[in-house]
Amino acid sequence: MSSSSALILIVDDDADDRLLIEDAFRDREVRNPRRYLTDGEQLMDYLRRRGIYTDAGAHPIPGLILLDLNMPRKDGREALREIKSDPALRHIPVVVLTTSKAAEDISRTYRDGGNSFITKPAMYTALLDLVRTLGNYWLRIVDLPN
Repeated sequence: MSSSSALILIVDDDADDRLLIEDAFRDREVRNPRRYLTDGEQLMDYLRRRGIYTDAGAHPIPGLILLDLNMPRKDGREALREIKSDPALRHIPVVVLTTSKAAEDISRTYRDGGNSFITKPAMYTALLDLVRTLGNYWLRIVDLPN
């Protein structure tokens, strides 16, 4: 899979944050396909092809996951541990993108196999910079697995 065509899964329960993230991807002209999910339970259903996500053609494995930590049903911490403990999924890069700045969340993210920890910026211009950096690094420089 080419990094420029890799699917990005963005998992965040906050509708306003999802809208801002999508706007930033569009404004920075990141053309990768994107899908939005609202919690860790939905993410795991998607990755394990359960429920409405059984069609592999319609729901491809992502090349990158942007994961919020604080969500209902199953939070990002639990989902990250599940992803990184599953041999079929652990290769997927997971970037935690959250409002948390807690040292324990940062340590736990890396300990549990997260690939990056980023605190959501408060200003839209900073979000634009973040998306440009994510796009350049994860989707242009890094070779992602198939």
